[in-house]
Amino acid sequence: MNQSFSMPAALNPIVHGIFDPATWTVTYVVYEKEGSACAIIDSVLDYDPKSGRTSTQSADQVIAFVREKNLHVQWILETHAHADHLTAAPYLKERLSGQTAIGDHITAVQRVFKGVFNLEAGFKEDGTQFDHLLKADETFAIGNLSAQTLYVPGHTPACVAYQVGDAVFVGDTLFMPDVGSARCDFPGGCAKTLYASARKILSLPDNTRLFMCHDYPPEDRAVRFETTVAEQRAHNIHLHDGIDEAEFVRMRTARDATLAMPVLILPAVQINIRAGEFPPKDDNGVSYLKIPLNAL
Repeated sequence: MNQSFSMPAALNPIVHGIFDPATWTVTYVVYEKEGSACAIIDSVLDYDPKSGRTSTQSADQVIAFVREKNLHVQWILETHAHADHLTAAPYLKERLSGQTAIGDHITAVQRVFKGVFNLEAGFKEDGTQFDHLLKADETFAIGNLSAQTLYVPGHTPACVAYQVGDAVFVGDTLFMPDVGSARCDFPGGCAKTLYASARKILSLPDNTRLFMCHDYPPEDRAVRFETTVAEQRAHNIHLHDGIDEAEFVRMRTARDATLAMPVLILPAVQINIRAGEFPPKDDNGVSYLKIPLNAL
């Protein structure tokens, strides 16, 4: 099966991005027209690491938009098990319906982190916490829109992007051209693999719209999260045309060695590999997260 496809202009999606400044994350609502089916991609559950409290301001903005446009949620999609924010998928599903889905390589991430966090024996490593596991190149419908899953590992071994018409939601594979690319030093990450995944995306037609999962803007510009293949190939500071694999791997490896862990990695991964559900409650009715000491 081809890794990309073309669609009539009439079926190119409308894309609405909602930026969460606390985590620099963009949640997308993708749809054909008002009153149509839609997909929600990479939602955010607000989390205060100082108190351990969650809240839903970001997700409530998504719900308000969906209801304003009279949309019907068909899919709640994740590009990967994020390390920088918690997903709001269960909250959105309860209020808006829809199926949760992620790439089928999530099982590899679940196996690794079940060991890291010494999770309960009953935690399953088969991805069944999600309603559907999407295979590489698998196509699926968002109402009248046709979507395809692109397998783009490197940041994590389970990263996927979603192509819907002329739009691709790249997850953490790419950032805006003046920011570059994602780190590759998480378990199962690989700079060489990320380079190949990025080139897969950048082999799409020049006018393909690319939507970032995050933006970390320099001080001299406002937040942006939409670009094109042509802009990335010309200007991406890490991956523009002319940068070969060896040069990228050297740069990415050296840069990753200087980066601190994301603030929310420990709570986020524990929640996100469960499709956003909290860990089983203890006998006092409270769910707890684990902090492994001197293990990472």
